[in-house]
Amino acid sequence: MLDRFEQFSGFISGIYRSIQKLERDEMVKYGLKGAYAQYLVVMNRFKEGITAAKLGEICDKDKAAVSRIITNMEKKGLITRKGQNNNLYRALLFLTEEGKKAADYVSQRAKIAVEKAGAGLDESERTKLYTALGIISSNLQSITKAGIPEQ
Repeated sequence: MLDRFEQFSGFISGIYRSIQKLERDEMVKYGLKGAYAQYLVVMNRFKEGITAAKLGEICDKDKAAVSRIITNMEKKGLITRKGQNNNLYRALLFLTEEGKKAADYVSQRAKIAVEKAGAGLDESERTKLYTALGIISSNLQSITKAGIPEQ
């Protein structure tokens, strides 16, 4: 029988690979890389704009990754920045009309994927799953900061 670490890490790795593949498959329709999907979905929720720093925090990405994506999204006409002398981390980022179309498309496709992925779970099970994943994520973040404690 697999131990809990093997089972847990195997499931998480498999889920992550599947998400990446779905993102790639959907974003190719817009000539974009899969990494854009998460940023577009998050930005779609912030109609009043969002800073690059906040975007990176929500997407759990470092400054370099956020900067690359924002630069590429600007070049492709998906976003604009306003305010703070266009300083990347203080300016507010907004989706353009083309960006809104892409974000709406990705958001709808993500909703379908999540519904299909959760098929067979009732609402109580889904709530427990997300609660458990939130706790595990928080615990793992604490462990990565402090290191694995000695027994």
